[in-house]
Amino acid sequence: MRSNNTERVMVKVNAHISNINRLLKRVKSGISVDLICSDNKRLLITTIKVAAISNLNIIEKYIKELNNIDLNDIMSPRLSQSKSYLKILGIPYFIEDTNLSIFSDIIESVIKSNHIFNDIVLALHQCIIKAFPKSDIVVI
Repeated sequence: MRSNNTERVMVKVNAHISNINRLLKRVKSGISVDLICSDNKRLLITTIKVAAISNLNIIEKYIKELNNIDLNDIMSPRLSQSKSYLKILGIPYFIEDTNLSIFSDIIESVIKSNHIFNDIVLALHQCIIKAFPKSDIVVI
């Protein structure tokens, strides 16, 4: 969305949040819009839970039906592709049948070999801690 469209939406942002939430509630959706903000190029709409495609379609339809909006300038909505936090619980603190504690190289190799984590890039080194001093479980 260009700045003209963005400005038009941001003028009545609270009304738009209420209207979108009303539409989502009407279809018995479990999500609600929490915030609408702008980064000078596009509108960012945040929800309390992860939105489904049907929820995104409802939001897109609402935005397209607003007065004074240039329809040629509206991009299709999409979910964020960034992940900033991943917490893994329940991994044994000691390597099986040894007295050696687990270390980050092992965790990184497991993450890279697991299909669930395809296309994930670790931006920082993971932190490995014991959940409790007497625990045999690690939190990463």
